[in-house]
Amino acid sequence: MPKTYDTIIIGAGIAGAAIAYTLTKQNQKVLVVDKNGIASGGSGAAGAFVSPKIGKGSALQTLTNEAFMYAKEFYLSTCAEYFHQTGVIRIPKDEMDAQKFSEYEKFNDTTYENYSKEKLQSFGIKADFDSFYFPDAGDCDAPQVCEYLLKDIEVQICNIEEIVYKDGMWNVLRQAQEPTINKVAESVEVKAKAKNIILATGYESNSADLRYMGIRGTWGTRGDFSSKLELNVSMHQSMSVGANVDGIIKLGATHEKMVKEPVECSDTQALSLQEKASDMIDTSDLKLVKTYCGMRAGSKDYFPSVGQVIDVPYMLETYPAIVRGAKPELEYIDNLYVLNGLGGRGFVFAPLMAKLLAEHILEDNDIDKRVNPDRLFLKWCRKL
Repeated sequence: MPKTYDTIIIGAGIAGAAIAYTLTKQNQKVLVVDKNGIASGGSGAAGAFVSPKIGKGSALQTLTNEAFMYAKEFYLSTCAEYFHQTGVIRIPKDEMDAQKFSEYEKFNDTTYENYSKEKLQSFGIKADFDSFYFPDAGDCDAPQVCEYLLKDIEVQICNIEEIVYKDGMWNVLRQAQEPTINKVAESVEVKAKAKNIILATGYESNSADLRYMGIRGTWGTRGDFSSKLELNVSMHQSMSVGANVDGIIKLGATHEKMVKEPVECSDTQALSLQEKASDMIDTSDLKLVKTYCGMRAGSKDYFPSVGQVIDVPYMLETYPAIVRGAKPELEYIDNLYVLNGLGGRGFVFAPLMAKLLAEHILEDNDIDKRVNPDRLFLKWCRKL
């Protein structure tokens, strides 16, 4: 007989791990499914900075900084050993960028300090401009955070073949990887069912029609380098440089928009980050220890997508005038939800987005309009 759960989550990156942890804390029975394992994609390759966004007070900046405040407390209270609150310095890229920083300052709504270029240089940081220092920020050990959040939750490595809604329950047919005597792994069909399914699948979305959400992948590479360099603070300029934690400095991750499908990790790409980082720090003793890579999923408007999934085939068939601007009442797929499109700030957004989705599922709270994927549907229809 298939095992029954309250919720099955497809995807074991930071989005899936955060919502699984949050639901489990509310006494929900949860299963997490991922075809390659925990943090096997973009989350595992992330630089995983948890820091504010600077700018001129846009809606995205406001949301990001709300998420930052929530995320840092979340990590400190749940897995502090994997969140290094080193502080993060934001350094202007050039003279034009430095002028923008002076405009951004009045919109810095989180704790910060101004660091002069002389002060940065005294730390061994190469800088030609004054910068912002955010003392509450830091970075996560990305795979370890995901593994910690899922440590008491059932996780299965398997390919989902199909999800079918029947008699008020989602039935999941999948291919699971199980060890055997003669082989490391063998594919076996197994079944599970749950009241709810949450798609935290990243750039892949084969289980439902999510085209209207505009989820797209951006390839990223991160290099972990051994070093004896005394570097007690993290920084970001045109790339991210992590503080030296236990002899390791993390560089990246990159944003390679030209890579459309996953490829093998390249040490060459990681070593190029070392060369680029030499503009900020002394990289002479850095030695590449490991290269990570993966596809991170973002949306067209850079806001996450969190909430119910619209029944796209039903809407298009029932209301053909929707492509010409009609605005009928939206129809949703029963108990199917999404938590996706977190982009390069996945470790910032995930805890707060998980909270919002859990409150929607368990308490029927409205989803914040800024992240509700409904915002994208009618505009998408008009482009068909």
